[in-house]
Amino acid sequence: MRKLSDPQVTIETIKKYEFAFQKRFGQNFLIDEHVINKIIAAADITREDTVLEIGPGIGTMTQYLAERAGRVFAVEIDKNLIPILGETLSEYDNVTIINDDILKVDINRIVEEENGGRPLKVVANLPYYITTPIIMGLFEQHVPLLSITVMVQKEVAERMQAGPGTKDYGALSLAVAYYAKPYIAANVPPNCFIPRPNVGSAVIRLTRYNEPPVQVCDDRLMFKLIRASFSQRRKTLQNGIANSGELDFTKEDVRKALAAMGLNENIRGENLGLEEFARLSNMLGENCPEK
Repeated sequence: MRKLSDPQVTIETIKKYEFAFQKRFGQNFLIDEHVINKIIAAADITREDTVLEIGPGIGTMTQYLAERAGRVFAVEIDKNLIPILGETLSEYDNVTIINDDILKVDINRIVEEENGGRPLKVVANLPYYITTPIIMGLFEQHVPLLSITVMVQKEVAERMQAGPGTKDYGALSLAVAYYAKPYIAANVPPNCFIPRPNVGSAVIRLTRYNEPPVQVCDDRLMFKLIRASFSQRRKTLQNGIANSGELDFTKEDVRKALAAMGLNENIRGENLGLEEFARLSNMLGENCPEK
């Protein structure tokens, strides 16, 4: 079987099935074998691995994953792609196609029933409009994962690994830092896709921590504080938190906590690292050791 990474094969397949790209699904199919191999190398796929692929499209990367991994579960939301995948992946008996929205799939059930409870590796060329909800959903549901290796919009990848005080630093940077170690493996130009996106892309690997790098007694509170701190970046931390509809702390509550931490009362959220947000959360939260 000729590989779909050959642009001519992709075009022939699309024409054969009269497939129409759906803008609402953010569909851009990879047509570059070199990039696919970079993704699989970054994900470190071996025969010992079970892979969850999100958005296989017509099966371009799935073909390569099936040749490297033990098993592949490919979750595709667009029902019009299911018959195409049935053909393009017909030679691979280790691939299971799931026609569903990844945000609704019970991944924990797949882990338990299909993989003996062993953690998965996630690999995906993610639709840009829904990148953050998918990644955060995987982390927050505590799905057993070894790593997430994904193609995303370049600026989103840069936000994921940004540090305090930089323009790209924000709530996503802190969420990723809490759950995983980020590493940008490659930058990918628009001409590697059909149709071409309007922006550059990047491959980023998020290696899941066994234990978070900070001790926090209520991580949900910490993330509410983080969201409030970055909802209006130019406000001071205490104003952002006091004005949040999610929280019930006064400016005085926050000022006292910051003073106890040795921080200026006019500091902004963009200047705090994960460790400081964890400590702030522990000081403001109930039943916390630092309370």
